Amino acid sequence: MAEAARQLGISNVTLHRWINDGFVPAEQLTPGAPWRIRLTDQIRALLADSAPPDWVPMQVATRALGVSRQTVLQRVKRGDLRAVHIRTGRRKGLRIELPALQDGLF
Repeated sequence: MAEAARQLGISNVTLHRWINDGFVPAEQLTPGAPWRIRLTDQIRALLADSAPPDWVPMQVATRALGVSRQTVLQRVKRGDLRAVHIRTGRRKGLRIELPALQDGLF
């Protein structure tokens, strides 16, 4: 876990929180064993210095979708929503891509 956190440029605490939130996939051979993380390009792509302009912070996403933070994280984990973690600047944190509105819906 420490090596993965170092390679990603984040703290062990942040990585552990992301594993618990389901943002980063990891596995344990048995409960209490060290976490095993395979650093793929997909995981590395979860971290960026900036997000596309139409991606929104977590707080905006929860209001726009009308769901809790945990529900947004579950949708990210399932692949229903895309997210990236911004690691630089004053406004660090997750940015979520909101689904496009469909014409004709109220």
